[in-house]
Amino acid sequence: MIEPLDDVIRQRFQRQSRRDTDAELRLRRAAHAAGLRYLVDAQVPVPGCRSRADMLFRGPRIAVFVDGCFWHRCPIHGTLPVHNRDWWRDKLDDNVARDKRVDQLLSGHGWLALRFWEHQPTEQALALLRTAVAERSPGEAVGEPARRS
Repeated sequence: MIEPLDDVIRQRFQRQSRRDTDAELRLRRAAHAAGLRYLVDAQVPVPGCRSRADMLFRGPRIAVFVDGCFWHRCPIHGTLPVHNRDWWRDKLDDNVARDKRVDQLLSGHGWLALRFWEHQPTEQALALLRTAVAERSPGEAVGEPARRS
C-alpha cells in the first residue's frame, strides 16, 4: 500500500534533526579544536527571546546560528516545495522574518547574532567566529588551538 503524500512528507520532516546537524557539528568541532568554549543549543538570555542558539558564547555575548538552506531560504540553495506551495511560502517567509526579529532583539541587548549557512565552508565560518570572539573579549586570550602531547 502506498502512503498518502502528506504522510510521507510529514515523516521525512519529523526525521530531520533540530540540532546537531552536520554543519553544526563541523563548526562546533572546529571551534572546540581552536580553543573556543561555548554552550550548545542554549537559550539566549535576553528578555523576550525564545530562540535557542546553536552555539552561545556568554562572555562576549555572541549567539551563533547555523541556518539550513531550506528552512531559512538560502538565496543560493533555497527551494520551495511544489506540493502545498502557498503554505510553504508563508512558513519559510515567517522563518526569515523571525530570524530578523531575533537578530534585532539580540543587538538591542548588546548581543551579536552570527548566522552561517549550512553550506558555508567551516574554515570561513570559524575565522569569522574567532574574529568576533576576539573583538568582544578584550584582554583575554581567545581561541588558542588545543595542543596534543
